[in-house]
Amino acid sequence: MSVDLLADAFNTIRTHEFVGQEECHVPSSKTVLRVLELLKSHGYVKDFIPEDTKIYVKLSGRINNCKVIKPRFPVKKDEWSKVEERYIPGVDIGLIIVSTQEGLITNRDASQKEIGGRIIAFVY
Repeated sequence: MSVDLLADAFNTIRTHEFVGQEECHVPSSKTVLRVLELLKSHGYVKDFIPEDTKIYVKLSGRINNCKVIKPRFPVKKDEWSKVEERYIPGVDIGLIIVSTQEGLITNRDASQKEIGGRIIAFVY
């Protein structure tokens, strides 16, 4: 079994998007499910169906790159613009997924709520 299921899931999604496939199976965990909910709400995946140990994901073809960020370093509430410049290609292009005291949210939500957190992953 893998150590980082989210990294495995992102690698599978990125690979399947690159070759133009419309669906894939990724490893299941609570973190992966929450990240997929965020990706679905922002249109990066069409849908996903949790199964026993895997999650069936329908891809939308919008993902150019997605990766887990390690180490998961902390970001203060006033440092979001600096972090966005580092990981996503432009303004309002892509998302950074952040772990906060309110759970996993996007960088836009964290900036809007004026809270910091630990960076988990990015997608664009």
